[in-house]
Amino acid sequence: MIDAITRFYREQLPDGRFKNNILTTDCPFCREKHTKNKGSLIVFLNQASYFHGYFRCTNRCVPGGFPLHFGRLKKLSAVNIPGYDPDRDYDIQQVEYPAKNINAEILDFLEKMTDQLYDRFSAMGVGRDVLTEMKVGYNGRYLVYPYVQEDDNCYSARCVHPEKPEDFFWYGDEQFFQHPFTLWNSTDIRCCENGSLAITEGEENLLILKQLGLPCISLPTIGDLELLDLKRMQWLTTLFLFVNHNQESEAAARLFAQRAGHKVRIVNWPEEYPNKYSIADLARDKGDDFAATAFAMIKSARSFSPFGSPEHEHLRFIEQLRLESTDGFEMMQSDFPLLNKALGGIHGINIMGGIPKAGKSSFFIQIASDMARKKIPVIYYDFENGRQKIYLRTLSRFSRLTTKEIKTGARKYEVSHKLQQAQQELKDMLPWFRVVNERKLTPELMRRHIDFLRHETRSEYTLVVIDSLHKLPFKDLSKRRTGINAWLRQLEAIRDELGVSFLVISELSRGAEGQYDKQPHMGSFKGSGDIEYSADNAMILLPKWDPFDSGPPEKRQNDLWLVASREKSPGLIGSYRIDFPYWGFSEQAK
Repeated sequence: MIDAITRFYREQLPDGRFKNNILTTDCPFCREKHTKNKGSLIVFLNQASYFHGYFRCTNRCVPGGFPLHFGRLKKLSAVNIPGYDPDRDYDIQQVEYPAKNINAEILDFLEKMTDQLYDRFSAMGVGRDVLTEMKVGYNGRYLVYPYVQEDDNCYSARCVHPEKPEDFFWYGDEQFFQHPFTLWNSTDIRCCENGSLAITEGEENLLILKQLGLPCISLPTIGDLELLDLKRMQWLTTLFLFVNHNQESEAAARLFAQRAGHKVRIVNWPEEYPNKYSIADLARDKGDDFAATAFAMIKSARSFSPFGSPEHEHLRFIEQLRLESTDGFEMMQSDFPLLNKALGGIHGINIMGGIPKAGKSSFFIQIASDMARKKIPVIYYDFENGRQKIYLRTLSRFSRLTTKEIKTGARKYEVSHKLQQAQQELKDMLPWFRVVNERKLTPELMRRHIDFLRHETRSEYTLVVIDSLHKLPFKDLSKRRTGINAWLRQLEAIRDELGVSFLVISELSRGAEGQYDKQPHMGSFKGSGDIEYSADNAMILLPKWDPFDSGPPEKRQNDLWLVASREKSPGLIGSYRIDFPYWGFSEQAK
């Protein structure tokens, strides 16, 4: 079915020739103006184009625009024009224009243009027709660009040196030397209602884009972009920002896009173009190929979207698949085979709860240090034991010496040799094992820690251990539950953004009589209802021994239960016998 805009133009221009989504006919406005040289009216009717419904006269007798502008020129009833909204409030600025203008002087400057200046613009592809349409003149030393206002009169002009654009001054009424009057060709805004408009910097860039047939406005400098009133743009559908290729211009474009939102599409420069390259440089260098190059850049312009581009999302997905097929991903394993099988490796957010003194810290220190020995970067956030205890217990496990033997000093050669070997092993491990006792930890600081360690170790994976969740810093201690849930949201974001794996220790809640549940379940976790939603795997470590039992500690065993998982079946993971007195565990075969 024919769309409303195409139908409108074909009804208004019945003699038009329609081919390749372009409607061409003798310009009715040239006929009305009784111009000597009659032009053709061209209407672009490709529904997939951002310029669907844009018309322009090849003779430039009237400014081009979209259906509502066409209807106003034809003096049609607005009700019959596609896109008309009777409730639209244009909020037109009430400006009291002065009686005196500089229209006559602008015409005088226009007559002073020289062949040399025309040739200069011709080298950029800008013809005399565009210069005449925009009333560009010359005062003998400076090019004169008239800033025509909404009442179609000119009260100020910017005079720019042809070879030194930084050398300029304003001419005319001082009231019009400042925002909001310093917007060149501002009348195109209303002409493009319900359509698209290009925004650029500097008058030369506008002339070049105008020669291509694009509706366009420009600001004197890119710094003026932040002053542009978005209310004036509210009835435009799409804004193309086509600025020069330099850091200042591109940063200003991004800031404007953040203000204006989804309707902005920034025209990005391909990487092969040098820094500080301008649209004028591109036009001079490309010559006859400039139009094709410029339109290709405009066509590929990206909207300033709150979402990642589909291409980026696909590349990110493929990259993650690649990472998960590498040896590094497979290396994210503990030295406990049953635990690896139950969880599918140490990936995502793994939260483990347990009663006090059940050995939760020792269990995770063992996993973390064993992974660091395999050169997997580990950050251990410790709020329970202190850095010295973590290193001492790790050294005890490496050396198979008690902490007392290590502290008192080994006199026997055999013991001394074992200690020296373990000391070296601990030293070799530490570049991949960082213990942090930062009591003012924030998610931003955690991200910096992760980025630094990845850069230092040149690793794509990181294990982060948190001991414990309930001792993470909160702004308000009275709102502990809210603070824990907020941290869980941040851990989810870090997991998704950086692909980090987490081992997190959690406390368990006591029952009505102050006892801990003997049957593990999700309700056993203390202080957060969000653990069941945030954790990829939730585990509980339960002792199988009586704390008042005076039997040998090495006989004591803990059961580790998987109580919830996104991908694995809950159940008993395995039993872990305390490796007394070496601060570790050994996994028992089922």
